[in-house]
Amino acid sequence: MTKKELLKNTVKHIDIKSFDSTAIINAMRDMSFTSRDTARAADILVKMINEKSCANILTLAGSTSAGGCMQVYVDMVKSGMIDAVVATGASIVDMDFFEALGFKHYKGSPFVDDKVLRSLYVDRIYDTYIDEEALQVCDRTIKEIADGLEPRPYSSREFIAEMGKYLVKKSKKKDSLVQVAYEMNVPIFCPAFSDSSAGFGLVLHQVKNPGAHMSIDSVKDFYELTQIKMKSATSALFMIGGGVPKNFAQDTVVCAEVLGVEVPVHKYAVQITVADVRDGACSSSTLKEAASWGKVDTAFEQMVYAEATTVLPLIVSYAYNNSNWKSRKPRQFAKLYSR
Repeated sequence: MTKKELLKNTVKHIDIKSFDSTAIINAMRDMSFTSRDTARAADILVKMINEKSCANILTLAGSTSAGGCMQVYVDMVKSGMIDAVVATGASIVDMDFFEALGFKHYKGSPFVDDKVLRSLYVDRIYDTYIDEEALQVCDRTIKEIADGLEPRPYSSREFIAEMGKYLVKKSKKKDSLVQVAYEMNVPIFCPAFSDSSAGFGLVLHQVKNPGAHMSIDSVKDFYELTQIKMKSATSALFMIGGGVPKNFAQDTVVCAEVLGVEVPVHKYAVQITVADVRDGACSSSTLKEAASWGKVDTAFEQMVYAEATTVLPLIVSYAYNNSNWKSRKPRQFAKLYSR
C-alpha cells in the first residue's frame, strides 16, 4: 500500500454531549464485574463535580487521546469539571497539539508489516497511524516556541501555557485541550515533558542556543502542582492509565507534608486501567495500596479494569447529564503562579 492509502481514514473523536449514557450507567449499577465498577466510578465523578470546594485533577497516560477521546477531555475542561491536568508529554504534544497544528490520526491495523510502515514514515500506535513527517513539523514548532522565550528554567505548566498562547493565533482545530485549558486558566503539567515530540524540539532549541536556552524544570512542576493541593480544602483524582501522571498527582499530599503543611489525602479517586497489580508496579498499584502511602482516602475510590476508550465516554456523559457542573465556579488555578 502507498502512504496515501494508509493515511486515508481519520480517527474521529467521540462527543459525549451528543448522547446521554444515563440509562446504560443506571443499568450497569445493578450488574456485576466491570459494569458495576463503571457505574460506581460515574457516581464518584458526579460527587467530585458537585463538591464545589474540591480541586479536580485529571491525569492522562496512554494513547486514548489519539484513539478518539480527546474531545472528552476538552469537554471536561470546558464544562468546568476539571481544575488541573497532569499528563504524559505524548498526550499533550504528539496527540493534542499535533492535531491543533492541522494534522490527524488515522485508522489502521495492528496486522501489518511494521518495516513497511517505517519505510513510508508511518508510525503506529496499535491500530492507529501517524505521519512521522507531520510529527517532525510538530517538533520544529516546539523549537520555534522555545526560541522565542527568555532563556531560563520553565515548569512544563509555563511552557504548555506558551503553546496555548501560540494556538490562540495559529490553531487549525476548533477544540484543542492545550488552547482550551490556556483560555480557561486550567494548568496542564507534563512531569516527563521531554518524553514526547517536545523533547526533540527542545533538543533542537538547546543545540541552536548552547549558551542561552530555556529548559524544563520538573521540580518546579512538582512544587506548582503541590500548591494546588495546599490551596484546596479537598481534592480528587480522575485517572486514565497510570504512570508518572498518576504518581505525580498522588504525591502532592506527601510533598505538602514534607514542606510542613498538613493537608488531607485526596478525598475522591477513580482510575481506569488495564494494568496488572501483581508485579508491584507503581503504575498499576491499586488506590487502596495508595492509601498506605497517605495519598488517597478509601471511602470514595474506584478501580475500573477496562480499556479506557470503552468506558470513559459512558462515565463522562453520565456526569455531564447528571452533575451540577453548570453551577460550579471555575478554580482558575493557573492564576496562582506569577514570576
